[in-house]
Amino acid sequence: MPAAVSITPRAAEQVRALIAKRDKPTKAIRVGIRTRGCSGLSYTIEYADEVGKFDEVVTHEDITVLIDPKAVMFLIGTEMDFVEEKFKSGFVFNNPNEKGRCGCGESFNV
Repeated sequence: MPAAVSITPRAAEQVRALIAKRDKPTKAIRVGIRTRGCSGLSYTIEYADEVGKFDEVVTHEDITVLIDPKAVMFLIGTEMDFVEEKFKSGFVFNNPNEKGRCGCGESFNV
């Protein structure tokens, strides 16, 4: 069965760098969603010190990304990438489930 989320090499490299800089042991990063913004939902990323009982576990080479169980149905088929542009950099989610985004790009709806 394919993973709920795919991770690009650029995203994996950034996850490695973030975990290496953290001052305590870290199992993974956790991706989720929360209610926010004018379109309703936004992505969240946080450090994960342990794997939750119902987390979806996605591995790419030597890194682990956990998907919050409440977010899985919104993220199936999503590609997690990392972009660096002139004025901003960060993780981006290419999500085929999105039906629309707000004008500022901070939130989405499905």
